[in-house]
Amino acid sequence: MSQELICITCPIGCHLKVEVLGAGEVQVEGNRCPRGAAYAREEVLSPKRVVTATCRLRREPQAGVQASLTAPRRVPWRTTGPFPQERVAELLALVSGIEVETPVVRGKILLSNVLDTGVDVILTRSLS
Repeated sequence: MSQELICITCPIGCHLKVEVLGAGEVQVEGNRCPRGAAYAREEVLSPKRVVTATCRLRREPQAGVQASLTAPRRVPWRTTGPFPQERVAELLALVSGIEVETPVVRGKILLSNVLDTGVDVILTRSLS
């Protein structure tokens, strides 16, 4: 099975031709550096992605302050590193049930070692 990819590890964007030989062996052509071959191997055998989305935000009512209609109702998050692509739906289902209370601090770990992948989920915006 042969695939064509464009390497995204550097700005050159090498056009790669990848042939899966079997038993986890991959032949890569067109890469100008070793990073291109490593990228192609990972992309074909076990693709990973940095995942971003939002989760619900719960604000505690403040005495004498009316809730604003323009106040954010969700807070953005992302994974701290590449996450196995075949498990992204599982991750999104897990995080969709989480509600974060204010105040929210950017960089706070929402989930640590999520689904035993060694990747954390962090919040990417501060809100008070």
